[in-house]
Amino acid sequence: MKFPRPLLPKDLILGSCASLPLEGRDRGWGSLGDTPDYPPPQPSPSRGEGAKRAHGWKQSFTALAVALSLTAPTLAIDPPYQRQMERLAEIMGSLYYLQPLCEAGDEDWREQMSELIALDEPDDDRRQRLAGAFNGGYTAFARFHKQCTPASREALTRLLGEAQKLARDIHTRFAE
Repeated sequence: MKFPRPLLPKDLILGSCASLPLEGRDRGWGSLGDTPDYPPPQPSPSRGEGAKRAHGWKQSFTALAVALSLTAPTLAIDPPYQRQMERLAEIMGSLYYLQPLCEAGDEDWREQMSELIALDEPDDDRRQRLAGAFNGGYTAFARFHKQCTPASREALTRLLGEAQKLARDIHTRFAE
């Protein structure tokens, strides 16, 4: 048993011809072996009751589109340095895990990240993404590094270098 297809916006705009397979529209009905799954194309109404019904659909669709555009939440535009900030947050999360593991210093990377977020004054969405990047960096290294190894020390050294480069780049390019 076949169920009727739901009406899609293209069906409302293009009329009943849009419900045909592409081959049926261009080459005439029955070019694929007379598949009766779809009704043959009907001319769009131009006068009388059919035209009023089609006009009513257009008005309803337009009203729905306007209502949806008015109720859609507006998203803030990210600053141009957002990707670098997220990467820096991820690195700081990794350093927060690796540094105590390898006893390589006493820097509190979580506190540093907290201060960085406070100075940037992001909206809630950006704040969550930065915190998520920090936590993601922490868990990425926590999964595989249970004790300090030469690979952990090498990662720590590379991450410190990348963090310094990113911080310097963000400051040079985007500081006021």
